[in-house]
Amino acid sequence: MECTPVERCLVECEFFKGLSEEHLEAVGKLCDVQEYEPGDVVFHQGDYGEQLYVIAEGQVYLERGVDLGDRKTGTVVISVLGKGRLLGSWSTLLGEPHILMCSAVTQKPSTILRFRGPDLRALMSKNITLGFTLMERLCFLLRDRVQSAYGALEKI
Repeated sequence: MECTPVERCLVECEFFKGLSEEHLEAVGKLCDVQEYEPGDVVFHQGDYGEQLYVIAEGQVYLERGVDLGDRKTGTVVISVLGKGRLLGSWSTLLGEPHILMCSAVTQKPSTILRFRGPDLRALMSKNITLGFTLMERLCFLLRDRVQSAYGALEKI
């Protein structure tokens, strides 16, 4: 398979691994490429979100702001994500924008694919087999993120 750089990134992404060439090409058409420097914020906790992101290169911390009492706040790193990992997903599941539950901050120079959750959802609706496969993967991804968040919060 002769891949574009975007499709190559999708092939290497754990979330999209094993999809057909046709499906990878269709998903690839939804993506644009963003470049980030260390410390750049990909998205902020509390903002509305409808994007999904795939890390093509680099490293991203998922961080959650927490109230530590007595007018103190802090940040907890929920997860450290690298090449091939997916961020975001609720808009794909819900079909609407949602309030982001954490922030994503780059730790290294990073190249990230970005696409709209509703666009992926529309693609999934057109192909039930693809839709079921990706919904199942989204459920596992969300389970893992919730477990990571609980684990991080227990360390406070």
